[in-house]
Amino acid sequence: MEAPSNGGLLYHEVQEGKLCAVHCVNTALQGPFFSEFDLAALAADLDQRERLVMLEGSRSPGVANPAAGDFFAEGEGSHNVSLGGDFSIQVLQKALEVWDLQVIPLDSPAAGSSLFDPEQEVAFICHLQDHWFCIRKVNGEWYNFNSLYPAPEHLSKFYLSAFIDTLKGSGWSIFAVRGNFPKECPMATEGSNGFGQWLTPDDAQKITASCNQVQTPTQQPPLLGEQSEGMSEMDMIAAQQEEADLNAAIAASLMDSGGPFASYNAVQGSSNSQDAPATEAAPSKDNNQEEAAKSEPSAPPCEDTQELASGSDTKREVSSVEEKGSAKEE
Repeated sequence: MEAPSNGGLLYHEVQEGKLCAVHCVNTALQGPFFSEFDLAALAADLDQRERLVMLEGSRSPGVANPAAGDFFAEGEGSHNVSLGGDFSIQVLQKALEVWDLQVIPLDSPAAGSSLFDPEQEVAFICHLQDHWFCIRKVNGEWYNFNSLYPAPEHLSKFYLSAFIDTLKGSGWSIFAVRGNFPKECPMATEGSNGFGQWLTPDDAQKITASCNQVQTPTQQPPLLGEQSEGMSEMDMIAAQQEEADLNAAIAASLMDSGGPFASYNAVQGSSNSQDAPATEAAPSKDNNQEEAAKSEPSAPPCEDTQELASGSDTKREVSSVEEKGSAKEE
């Protein structure tokens, strides 16, 4: 029986800025093999190659290429990485080719029957607008390594096919990744990019379950399908990203506090403490005024006030003695 890769651990990267392409490549390889600088260098190399091809085409006799002027225009920028940090499929493809891996569109004839039977593949990379993420089989089990999630989400074999069909129906571009994947990643490289983490499958399940519990208050939030009515795709992506960022923050606090359920209890406790002032504010206005009068600290008496007070006490004592004397005489 083949030994589990990386000692049975799962490598996951949580979203950092707009580096989802970096997270996608590294989770496909199951290790922090690439940084944003590595992908940026690949993008610059691709830009240079594309410029040379366009330049050669523009110099060909009898060939007019008006698009070449726009391509070489100063300030045009890169055609393989946006200012926001979104990398093109060509960059991801070049990065995976370093490890002799092929990237094949799932709807191309080269994908074969994988379109209907994704179980026979090892990894998929998915893209929609400005987001990349990876679906990967690790030690015989499928996981969704979306960097918007605090931990890898386990996918059953039946749900895998339905999930990919849902992505295709929502407009996602899906690519199968084939080849000999790295079997081991030295643990010494953990944390080299600052946002990677190694998790056991049990830890990943606990983090996912705890986040689901935190997100399940007494009133169940509407499903994504219900929310999507009247929303554009950009709004849906933004809503998913905000929700996943919250999950990532919760998961990070769980890891720091030493347990997934401790953070949940803390959240519950804070919510109860926030509800408490609301119930204590229920007494009537008169009671509040009385309590305020009782709780209001009195100003410390000055020296003149103390002298007046002592003088009045002396007068009271003299008058009381005189009254007693007159009573005896009578």
